[in-house]
Amino acid sequence: MKTPLYEIHKSLKARIVDFAGWEMPVQYTSIMEEHRHVREKAGLFDVSHMGEITIKGKKALEAIQFLTTNDVRTLKDGDAQYTLLLNHEGNTLDDLIVYRRGPEDFFLCVNASNTIKDFEWMKKIAASRFEGVTIEDKSSSYGLLAIQGPLALSIMEKISPVEPSAMKPFSFIELSLRGGSPKGGSPGGIPVLLSRTGYTGEDGFEIFTPWEKTVDLWNLLMESGRKEDLRPIGLAARDTLRIEMKYCLYGHEINESTNPFEAGLGWVVKLDKGDFIGKEELVSKQKGIERKLVCFLMKETGIPRQGYSLHSEASPIGVVTSGTFSPSLEKPIGIGYVTLSRAKTGTQIAVDIRGQKKRAEIVTAPFIRKKS
Repeated sequence: MKTPLYEIHKSLKARIVDFAGWEMPVQYTSIMEEHRHVREKAGLFDVSHMGEITIKGKKALEAIQFLTTNDVRTLKDGDAQYTLLLNHEGNTLDDLIVYRRGPEDFFLCVNASNTIKDFEWMKKIAASRFEGVTIEDKSSSYGLLAIQGPLALSIMEKISPVEPSAMKPFSFIELSLRGGSPKGGSPGGIPVLLSRTGYTGEDGFEIFTPWEKTVDLWNLLMESGRKEDLRPIGLAARDTLRIEMKYCLYGHEINESTNPFEAGLGWVVKLDKGDFIGKEELVSKQKGIERKLVCFLMKETGIPRQGYSLHSEASPIGVVTSGTFSPSLEKPIGIGYVTLSRAKTGTQIAVDIRGQKKRAEIVTAPFIRKKS
């Protein structure tokens, strides 16, 4: 599958790879250069492969409250919320963001690789418990761009009819860029759902737009950001940026065999909100956590990769979930699960890199401090 920007990526000579069935740009120049550009200026990501699902109806809130772990009742219109979708065993089916458009109208953004699975799961659960709720997979209707970096705000100010600096983190507004008014827009404008969210640790926005408007939005942002040196950024730099922040990625830190507490995501689990899928099993898991997701810094050369084993002295204690060379720290870093007794900051461990034990140290997360 291809996003609407595929031909633009090719014209920019991006390296294209298969990602969850999509032909996506992994890098345009180099990972180091693109990563640092986002940290220092601003970068534009095509993440149109992500899935979009809508849940509507009088019992929509009740349905999402039962489907996810966070408390959707705390949202007002225009609020977004990070949350989890669990299976009946209390393990993680996916992580996602819920956008409340209205009391009976919710918009969900899910991982590309999980879109069909999530959609079928939600339909199955909702159909049996919440009469009148409509769940639709709208993934083919929306493109999604992310503009991230310290100069992202100044770029958005040039094209937004409202003041984007007034938007709180995890809030959104629907409007028309190039002028226009919320929920309406002006002729010739680009309708968007503008959200002050991101996945890099930098200030910025994620912008949903109709599929057929995605190229127009890309061109508008690139032109608006010309003075700020806005550049296209590939998925490889997106991965190194999120690892520096210890943001979980489905298929790495979380999957159907991990639970939210061991992954450090207990903050989006509201056990006192009422019943939800996986709650009973999760209560039991909370009492018996045996491992914990930690960050570690390499003290010797070598890049830790997913699946490499972690050791304490001669004993295996866990496994690497993500690893990279940090462009910000200029050192190899990693994330992984270790037994709870070995998870304390400062613990000396070793990473088995192709048969050689390389020294590392568990450090406090994240690797770098969020700037805003």
